[in-house]
Amino acid sequence: MSTKDLAGLSVEVDGEGYLSDHTVWNRDIALAIAAEEGIDPLTDRHFDVIDFMRKEFEEKGAAPSIRRLNKLNVVPTKELYQLFPGGPAKKAAKIAGLGKPQGCI
Repeated sequence: MSTKDLAGLSVEVDGEGYLSDHTVWNRDIALAIAAEEGIDPLTDRHFDVIDFMRKEFEEKGAAPSIRRLNKLNVVPTKELYQLFPGGPAKKAAKIAGLGKPQGCI
């Protein structure tokens, strides 16, 4: 584990930059992570996905996969890839302060 400064806070992250403790997350941290990932600004549609992922994590204990996001029609698959290019489930989970979804390489 290492420490990283995000939105004025010092937070622990794993080797891939995912927050070690999802409870320290807030929207300012999300904005900072998104900017690092080249997604700026975050829109309401981004937060639709992010909020859904956090809710699913709280209920199920794991970040949802792209299959689950698609199955539940949070946003259409094409839009998901536009919102979070280069690995939507991984990037959305990272910005949401969650660990990498199971099944992601």
